[in-house]
Amino acid sequence: MNIMLFHSTYGLRPAVREAADRLRGAGHEVWTPDLFDGRTFETVEEGMAFNDEIGKDELLKRAVLAAAPYSERGLVYAGFSLGASIAQTLALGDEKARGLLLLHGTSDIAPNASVDELPVQLHVAEPDPFETDDWLSAWYLQMGRAGADVEVYRYAGAGHLYTDPGLPDYDEEAAEATWRVALGFLETL
Repeated sequence: MNIMLFHSTYGLRPAVREAADRLRGAGHEVWTPDLFDGRTFETVEEGMAFNDEIGKDELLKRAVLAAAPYSERGLVYAGFSLGASIAQTLALGDEKARGLLLLHGTSDIAPNASVDELPVQLHVAEPDPFETDDWLSAWYLQMGRAGADVEVYRYAGAGHLYTDPGLPDYDEEAAEATWRVALGFLETL
């Protein structure tokens, strides 16, 4: 499978590279574009401030340019938190998308979004301050109306970015469960 993996608001941290290596170890080809031009951040607030400085349109432009050379191959879009929202936007706009793997995040869905049974898997903490229960319920229904085939996995007690061993949110048990399920999902695509 060809996977375009987008980093979180912390930037292209070692955890993203480790995740890409894990996916490569399972036989996938993986690209990890650096949407922040080498900048990484220690706190979510610093990352969000930089994200705001760049602007959503510029981030999406950078993501589209990173994915464009490979989209003909039929990409699985994937991402962590902010990167998941970017992955979702790109997948819903790419008719050749093979799947969508969302880790720790979702995004708004355009009212006219339409896909043909796009396989989508979401992994989030429960509770998650950035992905509230009400938001996730509405998101799930909207994705279904858009034509996506959605699976949602919640991890009680885990922190928001629980798959990143370099952050306080890290939860080894939840992270390993996430990767087991996600790798199984990718095998079905």
